[in-house]
Amino acid sequence: MARFFRGLDRMPDADAKPQDDHHTSRRLRLQTLVRLRWLAVGGQTVTVMIVAFWLKFPMPLLACGVLIACLAWINFFLTLRYPPTHRLEPPAAFALLGLDLLQLCGLLLITGGLANPFSALVCVPVIISFASQPIRYSMTLIVLAMICITGLAFSPFPLPWYGGVEVNIHSVMQLGVWCSIASTMAFAAFYAYRVSMEATQLADALSATELVLQREKHLSQLDGLAAAAAHELGTPLATISVVAKEMERELSHDDRFREDVALLRSQSERCRDILRRLTTLSSEDEAHMRRLTLSSMMEEIIAPHREFGINLELIEKSPRAGEPVLNRNAGIMYGLGNLIENAVDYARKKVTVTVEYDPDTLTIVIEDDGNGYSADILTRIGEPYVTTRQRDDTAGGLGLGLFIAKTLLERSGATLTFGNRDPETPGARIRIEWPRMLIDSNSTK
Repeated sequence: MARFFRGLDRMPDADAKPQDDHHTSRRLRLQTLVRLRWLAVGGQTVTVMIVAFWLKFPMPLLACGVLIACLAWINFFLTLRYPPTHRLEPPAAFALLGLDLLQLCGLLLITGGLANPFSALVCVPVIISFASQPIRYSMTLIVLAMICITGLAFSPFPLPWYGGVEVNIHSVMQLGVWCSIASTMAFAAFYAYRVSMEATQLADALSATELVLQREKHLSQLDGLAAAAAHELGTPLATISVVAKEMERELSHDDRFREDVALLRSQSERCRDILRRLTTLSSEDEAHMRRLTLSSMMEEIIAPHREFGINLELIEKSPRAGEPVLNRNAGIMYGLGNLIENAVDYARKKVTVTVEYDPDTLTIVIEDDGNGYSADILTRIGEPYVTTRQRDDTAGGLGLGLFIAKTLLERSGATLTFGNRDPETPGARIRIEWPRMLIDSNSTK
């Protein structure tokens, strides 16, 4: 069990492979892009029609129509060529978003460049890329977008306007519009990237939490499987035993087979004894395995961590008479074990686990004599991927393992408080508190 705790706490975090494209990004579904493009085709068409035929501004209708038709034709081809569930690899998504960017910039170029009020839409493909694609492709796309908006600043085509009136944008105003679009693009892209990355990390961490629970539940069900197997094997083994007795009676005077038949019978009897013990253990200890006292649970959790050279002390402030009786919960067992393991990892000499309960609450406090948590880490502790601290550093985030432990304990109704001990007594302190009615199976609910 100790090896299992340690293996989960060393699971890879974001700092281990931040550049891994297939793990840090989600592949974009083609249908999502197709629908956004149809929206763009419709919006561009309606805008051109309003400007040309309602406002009656002079504009290059043929060139605008060709650019819009190209986007619509490519969209139609993709719809016919690929199924709706097709997901794009990063290079393909980059190519399509880059094409959208160039088509939009071409349309803006012939309709006034940065003077066109729709020039801010250049940000859209970049934001989509940063929200869903690997960072290297997104950075390439934003550089291409910066080049495009710089080219739009030097557009030789006038902004469609009333006949005989020419709209001249001062160079300082052009620079201001360029800075506005560039800063909006950079800020929105960074925001989308951070939100998407945190959402992906959280989803991955919760998936890992579910895997931990499944494994713990699987281990706890092995005794039931053993009993079922013993029950199923009992009948054929009894048949083998009966046949072995008959063979022993018939062949007892034959020196060629006497020893072999006696061995067969003795081994069949041995198998029956083993199966009998398995079924007896399951029937007698089923309640014990499912329900255990608080002191028994704590001893079971702490025992695997006593062998690492750190003095691990359990202090029970409340008497054992009337102590809570808990249902065996894989999440609680793993969560507390992980927190104790982390305390052992970063303690100098001693870890203290204090257990206390009253009629209303159950409290467990885990303290170590290490360096404690730094102030910046305390504000972010429990996030799924915080940089793993070194052994000689002040206590930092403990990565995915701590997130899993915190999530599992909170699911059981616990409230966790992370902090440091008194200034004169260095070390970290974790306080876990449950309402007793949620965790004590003997409580009246």
